Amino acid sequence: MWGISIMNKRSDAFSACHPAVNFFYFMLVLLVTMFLSHPVLLGISFLGAFFYAVRLKGWKAVAKFNLIFTLPAMVIVAFINPAFNHYGVTTLFYLKTGPVTLEAIVYGIVLASMLFIAILWFSCYNEVMTTDKFVYLFGRVIPALSLVLSMVFRFVPKFNAQVKVIRSGQKCVGRDMSNGKLIKKIRYGLTILSILITWALENAIDTSDSMRARGYGLRGRSSFSIYHFDRRDVTVTGILAGLLGVCLLGFHYGFSFAQYDPVIKIGGIPLTPWSVITYLAWTFICFFPFLLGLWEDESFKRLEKKMRMDRDIPWYLKEDEPGSEQKVLETDMTFTEYMNGGKETEGGTECELY
Repeated sequence: MWGISIMNKRSDAFSACHPAVNFFYFMLVLLVTMFLSHPVLLGISFLGAFFYAVRLKGWKAVAKFNLIFTLPAMVIVAFINPAFNHYGVTTLFYLKTGPVTLEAIVYGIVLASMLFIAILWFSCYNEVMTTDKFVYLFGRVIPALSLVLSMVFRFVPKFNAQVKVIRSGQKCVGRDMSNGKLIKKIRYGLTILSILITWALENAIDTSDSMRARGYGLRGRSSFSIYHFDRRDVTVTGILAGLLGVCLLGFHYGFSFAQYDPVIKIGGIPLTPWSVITYLAWTFICFFPFLLGLWEDESFKRLEKKMRMDRDIPWYLKEDEPGSEQKVLETDMTFTEYMNGGKETEGGTECELY
C-alpha cells in the first residue's frame, strides 16, 4: 500500500482550478494565437501548448496526433497560399498560376503555424474543460446552447471509443474490415458506420430526454456544484491578469505588429528591453499551466518523502538531535514518563524524578 506513489493519484494542478479560470486562460491564449501573426509570439505559444499537451496526454499521443493529422494539413496550407496569392516584392520563381514570392511563402507558413498551434491548444482545452465545467459556466445563461456545445465537444472522443467497441464486437463474429476481400471490407465498414450513426442518434435523444426529465433549463432550478472560487483561484487570476496587462502594454507599443505584404516587417525586432519584457510576460502566460504542474510535482515529492520518513521512524523516537534515540533507550524511563517530560504523576501531582 505504502509502495504506491501518491504522484500517480493526483490530477493536473491547473485542471483543479475553477472553471472560470480555465476558460479565461484558454480564451486568452487562443485569441492571441489566432489573431496575432507575430512569429515570436507564435513560437512561444507553440512551445507552451506542446509542453502542456505532453504533460496532459503524454508525448507519444501528442506526436502521433500531430504527425498523422496536423502536420499534413499544415504542409498543405503552407503550399497553397503562395501558389494562389502573389503579393510581395521578392519573386523567387514562376509557376503557371503566376509568380511565387518570398512574402507569400512566409505568410503561408505563418498561417499554417497558427492553425497548428490553435489545434494544439484546443487539444489541451478538451482535456481540462470537461462537460461538467462548461455546463456549470453557461448552464444558466444559455442552457440549450451550453448542452449542445458540451455534446459537440465530447463528440469525437466518444465516437473514437465507441468505434473501438463496435469493431471489437464485429471482429468476434468475423465481420471486421480486416477480414475478407475488398467488397466485403467495404460492406463491413458500412455496417460499422451504420451502427455508429444509430448509436450517436440514440445517445443524443437519451441525453436530451434525461436533461429534460431533470428540469434542465427551467427558471428557478437550483443545481449542485463542487466548484468554489477559493484563494488559490484568486492568486492564479491575479498573476494571469498582471501578465496580461504587461503583454497588452507591449502590444500597444507595437511589439506584436507583423506585416507580410508587400514587404515583411516584424515589430520588436531587433530586441529592446521593453520588447523582451513583453515576450517574457507572454512566455510566463503560455507556460503557466506547465510550471504550475511542475511546482505541484515538487510539493508532492516533498510530502511523499516526509510520509515515508514518518513511516520508517516511530513518532515517539523522533528528536532533532542526532543519537537521541540511543539516549532514550539507555534511560530507565517508561513510555508514560517519557511523554510527561521526565516527570512521574502521582495522585494528580507532578514530581521530579531523581
